[in-house]
Amino acid sequence: MTAAASLSEPRVLAHAKRRLFPDADEPDAYAVCDTQFAVDEWLPGQPVAPEVREQLAPFNHVRLGSGYPDLVGVRALESDLLAVERFGDEPPLVAVEAKGHTGTGWGDVERGIVQAYDRLHEANAAYVAAPAASITDPARTLARELNVGVLAVDPGGTVDALEVPRVVGNRTTADAQAIRFQATAQGVADRSFSLNHPKNYLAVPLALSHPEETEAVLADRVVRATDGARQGAAFLGLIDERAQPPGRTELTPLGAEVVRFALDRYGSVDRALDAFAEWRRSRERFCELAPAWGQLTRRVVWAYPATQLLVEELQTMHDDGVRDPTLVDLVEWMHAQHPTFAVELFLRGTDDVRSRVLDGDGDLRVDALADGAVYHSPTVFQLKAMLFHAGVLAERGAEPHRLDPTADSWRLREPLDVRR
Repeated sequence: MTAAASLSEPRVLAHAKRRLFPDADEPDAYAVCDTQFAVDEWLPGQPVAPEVREQLAPFNHVRLGSGYPDLVGVRALESDLLAVERFGDEPPLVAVEAKGHTGTGWGDVERGIVQAYDRLHEANAAYVAAPAASITDPARTLARELNVGVLAVDPGGTVDALEVPRVVGNRTTADAQAIRFQATAQGVADRSFSLNHPKNYLAVPLALSHPEETEAVLADRVVRATDGARQGAAFLGLIDERAQPPGRTELTPLGAEVVRFALDRYGSVDRALDAFAEWRRSRERFCELAPAWGQLTRRVVWAYPATQLLVEELQTMHDDGVRDPTLVDLVEWMHAQHPTFAVELFLRGTDDVRSRVLDGDGDLRVDALADGAVYHSPTVFQLKAMLFHAGVLAERGAEPHRLDPTADSWRLREPLDVRR
C-alpha cells in the first residue's frame, strides 16, 4: 500500500483524534467517533487495523447541525489549535469531519469544510482533517471564510493545524448535552461508581470535616474502600477533587449541605459518623432504615443530571401502559427519545460493545441488549442501587455478570397515576 493510500478516512480520523484528544483519561474531556467507523473493512480489501479502531473508540451516532460529524468531543484545546485560548468556564464542544484516500484518489476536502461549517450551528469549534497532500490553497481560503479549522495529516501520523478556528457560542441540543455530560466529573464511566450504598458517599463530606485523618475515619467508621467512596462522592457532586492547588479536596455546596444536615441532627460530625458505623453492612433500603438520611439521599441523587431524565421517561412509560419496564424496554425507549444520552448512560464504551449494539447508522441491534455484559455497571448496578435506597426505584441493581436485562425491573416505586 502506498503512503497516500494508507491515509484512509478512518486512519486520518484516528490521527486527528490523537492530536485533539491525546489522553483518554484527561479530566473534563471526552470524545466519540461516529458508528460508521465501527467496521472491520472501510474500503474493499482494506481492513481497518485494530489499533485504528481502538483509537477511534468509543462510537456513537451524534447529531449536530443537519448531520452526524465523524467525531464529537469536549476538551480545553491548546492555543495552537484555536484562535483563542479559552472559551468561558467550559471547554469547547468540537466537531471534526475527516477526508482520506478513497482508493482511487483524494476525498473532497472542500465538501468536508462545508460539512464542518454546518456543525457550527451547535458546536463551538469545527475542523476538517485530511491528508496534507490533498489540501489546496482554495480549500484553505474557504476554511478561513467559514471559520473551519484545517488539520493536515501526513503519512507518518503527524498532524499540523494549517488553519485554526475561532471559538463561537451556540445553542445546545440534547445530543450535544450528552457529550458535554460525559466530559464532566459526573459523566458515566467505568470509574464512576464502585460501591452500591449511598451512605458510603454521604460519609465522605463528614470524614473531610472530621478533625482526624479522612481516610482513617472512612475506613474505621464507614467502608474500607476509601478510594471508591471518594470517587463516588465526586461523581455525585459532593466533593471536588480537582480544586487548586492539585491534590486538594473541597466540599461542593451540596457536600456542605450534607455536613450541615449532620450537625443539625447530631451536633457533631463525629456523632453522625457513629450512626454510619451502626449501618455498616446493612442491606435494608436506606430510606426505611434511616428515613431522614434517605430523604437527603433522594435530594443528592436527584441533583445528579441523569436522574431527572430517567424518572421523567419512566413516568411517561407508565402513562403509556408500560407499568413494569425491563432494562431492555427502558434502553429501547430512551434510545428512541434521547439516542446519544441513552448510549452514553447505559452502554459500555468499548469498541466491542458499541459495534455489537449499534449498527453503522447508530440504530440499536435490540437482540444484543439481552446480554448483561454490554451495560455500564455504574448505571445498571450502582446508580440503580442509589435510586433504590433513595426510594425512587422499586428494585435494586445487579452486577452485569448476574444481570438478566430482559427481566431486570426499572419500575418506579411511586409512579403517578395521571388523570386525563
